[in-house]
Amino acid sequence: MSSDTGVNRLTPGKDVYIVDTTLRDGEQTAGVVFANNEKVYIAKLLNEIGVDQIEAGIPIMGGDEADSIKAIVKLGLKASIMGWNRATIGDVQSSIACGVDAVAISISTSDIHIKYKLQSSRERVLESMVKATEYAKQNGLYVSVNAEDASRSDEEFLIKFAQTAKEAGANRVRYCDTVGVLDPLGIYQRIKNLREKVDIDIEMHTHNDFGMATANALAGLQAGAKFIGVTVNGLGERAGNAALEEIVMALKYVLNKPTNCNTSRFKEMCEYVSRASGRTLPIWKAVVGANMFAHESGIHADGALKNPCTYEAFAPEEIGLERQIVIGKHSGKAAIKNKFKEYGFEVDDATVSYILGKVRALSVDLKRPIFDKELIYLYEDYLHEKTSRTI
Repeated sequence: MSSDTGVNRLTPGKDVYIVDTTLRDGEQTAGVVFANNEKVYIAKLLNEIGVDQIEAGIPIMGGDEADSIKAIVKLGLKASIMGWNRATIGDVQSSIACGVDAVAISISTSDIHIKYKLQSSRERVLESMVKATEYAKQNGLYVSVNAEDASRSDEEFLIKFAQTAKEAGANRVRYCDTVGVLDPLGIYQRIKNLREKVDIDIEMHTHNDFGMATANALAGLQAGAKFIGVTVNGLGERAGNAALEEIVMALKYVLNKPTNCNTSRFKEMCEYVSRASGRTLPIWKAVVGANMFAHESGIHADGALKNPCTYEAFAPEEIGLERQIVIGKHSGKAAIKNKFKEYGFEVDDATVSYILGKVRALSVDLKRPIFDKELIYLYEDYLHEKTSRTI
C-alpha cells in the first residue's frame, strides 16, 4: 500500500472542480489535430478562465505530444497539469519525464472491455491499476484512477475497484460514462451508491452519445462527485463530452453553485477552439451559439426589449456575446420600432404596419432575415410611394 505522497496543486475545500480535457479527449475527436502552439495557447486560455486542472495530453506518445505537454508545464500555470496514462509504469514514467504534477491512470472496468478489448481479467485489471498508482504516488504525483466504461461495469466490481484504488493511494476515481448510455437518474443512483461505499473523491467524465453529457455530469455532482471533466465546445470522441461552457453556466444558474471561472472569455475561448479544431460552432449551440441572444419572434423580441430576463436566462455580456433583435418573417411591430430607434428616428404605427408586411413577404422570398440596409430600402420605398400618392 502506498502512502499519499502526491503534491496536490488543487485548491482545497471547493464544492466543485473543473477538469478540462480539451487537449486530450477533445483532440481525440475524429479528424482533429491541434498544432503545438495551439495547444499551448489553449492551455493559457483555460488557465486564465480559471479551470482547476488541465489534462494536457498523452505523454507516452512522445514527439510533438510530449513536447507540447512540456511547454505547457513550463508556463507555470496556476492550474494543475495532468498527463493521461494507461495503467502501466512505462506510461507513468513518460508523464514524469514531461514534468506534470498529476496523472490519470486509465483502465477498463466493464466486462465487455475486459474480455474483448483488454483480453484480460478483473484480477489483472486491479493488479495493473495498483502497480501504476503506487508507482505514481511514490514519485510525488496526484493520481486520478480512471474507470473506463464505468457505466457498463458491474457495480460491485466497480466498488471494489474504487476501494482498491484508494488503498493504493489514488486521490480520486474518474467515473467514465464512456459511451454515454446512462441517464441522469441512473447516474445519480450509481454515484450516490459508490460514494456511500467508498470514501474517495469522484470525477464525472460523461459522453454525449444520447445528448445527456451535461445533465449526467451535473447529476453525478448532486450525488456526491466533486470533479467534472469537460471540453471546450463539447469536443470529444463520437458525439463529444460535457461542454465546459455549459457546465459552468449551469452550475451557476441551475444548481446555484457559481465557480470562479471568468465566463466573459467564453466566446473568445470557444471561437478559438472552433477554429483550431476545424469544427464549426453552431449558431444554436447552448450558451455560446450566436442565436443564444438573437430574438426574432414578435412576442419574444417585445419581451426582451421590455426586460431581457423575460427570454434570457443570463446576460449576454457574461460570456462575451451581444443581444440581437433580428428582423424577419416572425418579427412584430415592437422590433421594427426599436430598429428604427437605433437608426435615430421615430416611425408612426401606420408606417410600422406597412413596413412589417413588406418585411415578412421579403423574408419569405429570401428565406432569411432582413439586413439593415434592406429595411432602409423598404422604408425609402414606402416614403417614395407615400409622396407619389400625395402629388
